[in-house]
Amino acid sequence: MDDALAAVPRRYALSFTTGALLAREAALLAPVFVERRDWERVRDEAVARNLLQARTSSTGVRLVRETVKRLSALADDEIGLLVEATASERAHLMWAAACRRYELIGEFAEEVLRERFLLLASTLRHEDFDTFVRAKALWHEELAQVTESTLRKLRSNVFRMLQEAELLSEAGLIMPVVLSDPVAAVLTARTPSDLRYFPTRLTEGPVR
Repeated sequence: MDDALAAVPRRYALSFTTGALLAREAALLAPVFVERRDWERVRDEAVARNLLQARTSSTGVRLVRETVKRLSALADDEIGLLVEATASERAHLMWAAACRRYELIGEFAEEVLRERFLLLASTLRHEDFDTFVRAKALWHEELAQVTESTLRKLRSNVFRMLQEAELLSEAGLIMPVVLSDPVAAVLTARTPSDLRYFPTRLTEGPVR
């Protein structure tokens, strides 16, 4: 019985249609966490003060919740790095956060984006995402039940994230990533290395 349960794959979370990479939002909320050290307090304060400057209350709540959800996938030292990061470093950290928070995005990054890059394929197309989802749907009923309109939203947001992280051009060209030493170091501190989410031939961080 236990073996049968263990064989059932964990359901994918598919709630990543709010915002895209959320790097700007992360830059506003990360310093609050450094000060408060409590994500619930960060969320409450951000909503109460409209820190993300959303036009409506409901939009503000959704953006804050989603940004906190992704930021909480980062370790405290990574949050500290994000606070002082350049725009590119922040984008790379938020792509890693999205891959950690959403297993579907992480597997797509590792199994399709990085694999195509290593095989010298120069492009990443919408069809690659659709093929990937159809293959995963064989084992994940939640994907088999996704409507075409929802699939388009999921695909669109993943590709927007890739473009905002400067990993993919608007024309669909895979852009080899250049990670700063601090970002490469925190990504490779994890096991397995989170470099697997990026189009890079690096397998380990900078030599110290």
